[in-house]
Amino acid sequence: MKKLIINILKYLFFLAFGVFLLWLSFRKLDLKDVWVDILSADYFWIFLAVVCAAIAHFFRALRWNVLINSMGYKTRISTTFYAVFIGYMANTAVPRMGEFMRCGVLSRKEKIPFNALFGSVISERIFDMLVLLILLFSVLFFQWSFLGDFVNRMTAPFFDALANNSLVLIILSIFGVLMLALAFYVRYRYHHKLKELPGYHKVKKMLGEFYDGIITIKRMEHKWRFIIYTAIIWLFYALMIYFPFFMLPETSHLSFMACITFLAIGSLGIVAPVPGGIGAYHFIGKAVLFELYGIDAAAAMSFVTITHAGQTLLHIFVGGLTYFIMFFVDHKRPVNEKI
Repeated sequence: MKKLIINILKYLFFLAFGVFLLWLSFRKLDLKDVWVDILSADYFWIFLAVVCAAIAHFFRALRWNVLINSMGYKTRISTTFYAVFIGYMANTAVPRMGEFMRCGVLSRKEKIPFNALFGSVISERIFDMLVLLILLFSVLFFQWSFLGDFVNRMTAPFFDALANNSLVLIILSIFGVLMLALAFYVRYRYHHKLKELPGYHKVKKMLGEFYDGIITIKRMEHKWRFIIYTAIIWLFYALMIYFPFFMLPETSHLSFMACITFLAIGSLGIVAPVPGGIGAYHFIGKAVLFELYGIDAAAAMSFVTITHAGQTLLHIFVGGLTYFIMFFVDHKRPVNEKI
């Protein structure tokens, strides 16, 4: 019960934080101007963006299959694709819940150990985070003369906070290192006694499956296929942003390089621990368009509002549809079920 209350409070905190960022994004705008832009936008380009999102998710499913097959399990692309969309639907409501959800539904459907699947997703997320960091630093490196002042303005409050709380951070870091050292000492010193604890072997098996999932990238056979799928995923992520540029007159002149810059910086709002990236994506996306490219504030807000709403609706409706298909329409026997 205590853990549940803590999780609820944590969720409400990040939700409130997202709403606060949303309020900051809208507070100085004339909402009538934003509404006029939303009504007059050419939604054909949003349709293309939604199609690109679906294609990106399809290749994400293909890439996940490469990892799953490397662990010795079989999968169908249809069920993996359904699981990916269900995961995105869950992330819309609860941050990071999607990783658990997509592993849970695929584990149930195809009889694959949950811990192995979750380990593969962690591995996949680490790789994507690496790609995002490379993209972000590349954008900053090659456009520093253009982006330098913007980055300094956006990060100054963060570094000021670190400087003001440096002693607390040092104490927490030392405490973390000591706890890690203590854990290794206890495992080494009392290794044989730990084996006698109830549930030791079950936990060890679960951790082993989780570790096997994490190291799948290192030992998988089709590494180039994994890299190609990753490149395609990020290409369609970029197109998800580029096509909507044409839906508003104020953003229609922006280049593909501007799209890459928006993708690199704006993705930080999506990975923020707020439900569905609400508020964080709006705040960062508006700042990029307004501060960097001089887009009218109302038009910038309209752009991020429409694109965020489009992706959210896609994940909710298609995620719900795929869940229905997966468990109420698709009655195929699990491919890993022992006969």
